[in-house]
Amino acid sequence: MNSVNAMTQRDSVQLRLSGRDQGISFTEFSYALLQAYDFLELYDRYGCKLQMGGSDQWGNITDGCDLIRRLRGGSAYGLTMPLVTKTDGTKFGKSESGNVWIDEKRTSVFAFYQYWLNTPDADVVRSLRYFTFLPATEIDAIGAAHERQPEKREGQRRLAREVTAMVHGDQALARAERATTVLFEGGDLRTLTSTELAEGLADAPRTKVSRDELSWAGLDLPTALVRCGLAPSKGQARTSIEQGAVSVNHEVVKDATRVLTPRDLLAERFVVLRRGKKTYSLIDIAA
Repeated sequence: MNSVNAMTQRDSVQLRLSGRDQGISFTEFSYALLQAYDFLELYDRYGCKLQMGGSDQWGNITDGCDLIRRLRGGSAYGLTMPLVTKTDGTKFGKSESGNVWIDEKRTSVFAFYQYWLNTPDADVVRSLRYFTFLPATEIDAIGAAHERQPEKREGQRRLAREVTAMVHGDQALARAERATTVLFEGGDLRTLTSTELAEGLADAPRTKVSRDELSWAGLDLPTALVRCGLAPSKGQARTSIEQGAVSVNHEVVKDATRVLTPRDLLAERFVVLRRGKKTYSLIDIAA
């Protein structure tokens, strides 16, 4: 294992030690030891001889190789690659905010698909090169088309399709695309399963309403709009309804006396209220 003196000579450690207001904690300093031991455990348990990572992990990986050589007399190897960064310069990785997991239990297929669909325009072509196996000539063509008509978001759609199919399969991709179409392009919400609805509406603003409140006399739509923050007053809510600017579960409503009842619940849980094209909220009896 490298000496403490050798570890302090690393650029990453030197930068921290030379900063008057920074320094480095014992936990951070010992991280390399834990990484090396982790490689040793993988070697012992699974016969792992190759560790891959970002270029910032080179020192930690080579420490693991050295530990395996010293304690087991074996050979191990490291392979690093340039860090993938976002448009804002931050690292693309599991330790960053807004990360994405390939495990469906950590990131649902729908959320996974949406992540790639929401890739910034500036990152589309680079992401296609990094994360798909499309030929370079095809990526160039996609990039050119995207540059001509970025509003169509064809680059993002292709990226989302390719990566989702590769990680989760064609059937999962089809479900994610169908849910996206229904949720955001005005399809029939009742065609979605409870799981698809829950995943698709996971980040939507919501207001809790009891089932009893819907069952007893129903909840009048103007009151519901005010409670969900979609209108400042019942008067304004009625005006919006009569102007055809309000929809319930994607169905436009122009009757200001409309009452919400349990029959409006999707998957026995949600009612989707929308005012205008982009402002929406949920009534959720399980919130």
